[in-house]
Amino acid sequence: MGRNPVFAAVDATGRLMGFYALLVDEAELDLAFVADEAQGTGIGRLLMEHMLDQAAVAGLTRVRVVSNPPAERFYRRLGAERVGTVLPSSANVTWERPELMFTVARAAGPSR
Repeated sequence: MGRNPVFAAVDATGRLMGFYALLVDEAELDLAFVADEAQGTGIGRLLMEHMLDQAAVAGLTRVRVVSNPPAERFYRRLGAERVGTVLPSSANVTWERPELMFTVARAAGPSR
């Protein structure tokens, strides 16, 4: 695993169904994507649960998400809390985006 890992979900035929990238140094979800045909199947939830597990292993306590507005509800259902709004930042992004924060559960240590 590299410092900023990218993980993918593929189906039995090897077709990409979704992925995410976690920026460890920034404690931020950089990208998350689920293919249209895979939405509603639980792939996104599995990817976010995996992301939170990876964040815990990396020692993170929180993970920031700057969300596409239609995806805010998805992240909130998984436990993220809205902490602010990110203003438009370029000619390509001309809309406000919700800023969310996941609290990362501590990774389980070795049992004694």
